[in-house]
Amino acid sequence: MIAPDDERARLMRWVICAAIVGALAPNLLLAPPANAADLDQLRGPLTVGPAAFTRWAGFYAGGQFDYSSGNTDFSKATGPLISNSGQNLALVTIAQINTWNPLNSNSNANATGWGGFVGYNTQWQDLILGIEANYTHAPFNTVATVTPLDRVVSVAGLTDSVHMTGSGSLSISDFGSVRARFGYVFNNFLPYGFAGLALGRGSYNVTADASGQQSTGSVPCTPAPGTCVDYDIGGATGKSNTLLYGFAVGGGVDWAVTQNIFLRGEYEFIQFAPVANITATISSVRAGAGFKF
Repeated sequence: MIAPDDERARLMRWVICAAIVGALAPNLLLAPPANAADLDQLRGPLTVGPAAFTRWAGFYAGGQFDYSSGNTDFSKATGPLISNSGQNLALVTIAQINTWNPLNSNSNANATGWGGFVGYNTQWQDLILGIEANYTHAPFNTVATVTPLDRVVSVAGLTDSVHMTGSGSLSISDFGSVRARFGYVFNNFLPYGFAGLALGRGSYNVTADASGQQSTGSVPCTPAPGTCVDYDIGGATGKSNTLLYGFAVGGGVDWAVTQNIFLRGEYEFIQFAPVANITATISSVRAGAGFKF
């Protein structure tokens, strides 16, 4: 028979063992298996959050001030007028006076203006892709410099004196672009580039005139039937509020001053397709401000 004192001692040992196991069990169940690499790890939680970028996604709009410089090439504008007027004359078909250029190829004009823009951005962390419409009202007028040409040519055994002159002007009042934008977020700054379609509204006028004498002998001469003939060929063309189109490229930087307000600096180059054989380009620098919705 087991003595009462031995029974009580055995029971006490079981109670102490159960208490120790109960205290250690949660740690044993939650602790991951130990390995050699664990010896080099620092104790405590380690958290890494996502990188933070300035928010540029969504719709935005703003206004801007503009300084533009326009360059116009009139050197090919008079040729079609001479060709149409003298299409059956040897002066055009053989001597090709329609290729002479009395108007210059480099007429400049500057203008200040104002405008606005509206667009939408999509954002992948630090990469921005978007589309924007930009409008500028900056009226300027370019006028061709005229250099009259006086020459004597021989055509089919006849002698011709030619005096060629003309005039040209192009006014552009409004222009803008619809362009795709691509940019990269750098802190609160968004440097970007763009390319797209350019549109404009303008008016133009061109005149051309070629006059002189044609003779069986020398020129100038005294008109006489069969020996000396005066001639004058040319024409004029013009149109108001005509549509100009072309392409636009450029770049700039937006600066987020607050969560919703940003400032802008930008450069844009526009090349318009020829209208009445007049080619125009516009270079613009802008400063503006916008609001992100």
